[in-house]
Amino acid sequence: MTAIAHADRAHALLSASSSHRWLHCTPSARLEETLPDSESEAAKRGTLAHEMAELKLRKHFVDPMGPRKFNAAMKKFKAEPLYESVMDEHTSAYLEYIQAIVHAFPTPPHIAIEQRVNYSHIAPEGFGTADCTIIGSGRLHIIDYKNGSGVPVSAEDNPQMKLYALGALAKYGFLYPIDVIHVAIVQPKVWDKPSEWSISVADLIAWGESIKPVADLAWRGEGEFVIGDHCGFCRAKTTCRARVEQLLSVEEHQAKKPPLISWEEVADVLRRAEGIVKWYEAIKKAALAHALQGGELPGWKAVEGRGGREYTNLDAAFSHLKANGIEEAVLYERKPITPPALEELLGKADYRKLLEDPGHVTKHPGKPTLAPAGDKRPAVSNQVKPADVFSAPTDA
Repeated sequence: MTAIAHADRAHALLSASSSHRWLHCTPSARLEETLPDSESEAAKRGTLAHEMAELKLRKHFVDPMGPRKFNAAMKKFKAEPLYESVMDEHTSAYLEYIQAIVHAFPTPPHIAIEQRVNYSHIAPEGFGTADCTIIGSGRLHIIDYKNGSGVPVSAEDNPQMKLYALGALAKYGFLYPIDVIHVAIVQPKVWDKPSEWSISVADLIAWGESIKPVADLAWRGEGEFVIGDHCGFCRAKTTCRARVEQLLSVEEHQAKKPPLISWEEVADVLRRAEGIVKWYEAIKKAALAHALQGGELPGWKAVEGRGGREYTNLDAAFSHLKANGIEEAVLYERKPITPPALEELLGKADYRKLLEDPGHVTKHPGKPTLAPAGDKRPAVSNQVKPADVFSAPTDA
C-alpha cells in the first residue's frame, strides 16, 4: 500500500478502537491476544481511505504541497487494487467538514493530523491514534473518519472517542485552556452528515476515573465474559465458549409452562436467532479453513462445491454462434443501471445534481422490517403507514 507520512497504527492491548469490547467484557482483551489478527479486505480498504484523507488534510493544514506532488500521491492511491472512486469524494467531504470547523474559530486553532495520544493514566499502556485533533478558544475537537458501511458508528457517548479525548487532554491540556470536548465521526457510506456529540471536561474526566477499575480488570484478563453486540468484531467471536453456550442455551425456556410463548419471549428468541445465524456462518467458515489445512473435524469433511462456467474466449465463442445462425440479439441483454449503482458510479454530489434534484428519481419507503429498539428510524405500525412516516415534514 502506498506509504506517506503516516502515524504509527500499532494497537495497544486496551486500544481505544476495541474499548466497546473490553469495557463490557473484561477478559476479552487477553483472550484476543492469544489469537491471530487477520486483516480483512475491508480493513485494508479502510486503511487506504485513511491515507488519502491524511494526505488531503496535511496538504491543507500542516504540510503545504504543490499540485504536482499532491497529484502524484493521489495517482498512486488510485492505482491501488482496493481503490474505489467514491473514496475521493468521501475523503474530500471529510476535509470540507474539518475546514468548516477550523474556519469557525475566531483565531487559528492548533491542528494535529494522525496524532498518537496516550491515555495510560486511565487504562494500562493505553494509547491510540486520533485522525484529527483541533484545539483553540477553549474547545477540543476530536474527529474520526470511518470508511466502513456495515455498522453505523455514532459519536454519542462513544468510548473510543472519549479515550482519544482523554489522551488529547493529557497531551495538550497544560498548553491550551480547554472547557468542552466536541467529538465527531465522519462515516460517509452511512451518514449523510457527521455524527456529533459534546461533553464537558469535568464530565469526561469523571468518566475516565469511573472506568479505571474496569480497565485494570481487562489488563489482568479477569472478570466475567459478557455476551452482546460488542462481540461483533472480537477475534474470538466464533469459538468463544461463553458466546456459544449463551447462543445455544435453551434452559431459560424449558421451565415455561404455557403452551404458547409470550411476545416478550418472541423478542428474546429473535435476538438469539439473529446472533446464531451470524455465528453459524462465521464458525462454518472457520471450520472449513481448519479442514482444508488438514485438521480433524469429526463427522465433517471438506469437499469441492458446485463449480462455475465461463467462456474460454468470449469473442471467439460468440463469433462461432453467429456463424451457426444464432442471432446477436439473443446473445446480449440490456438493462438500466439502478439508482444506487449509478450513485456509486457518479458520486453522491453529481448523482443528486443530475438525477435527484431535477426529479428523475422517485424515492419509495422500504417494506416494514424488525430492528432493535435502539435503531434511529421511527417506528411504524398498521395504524401509521410507512409512507406517511417517511413523507411527514419534520421540525427544522
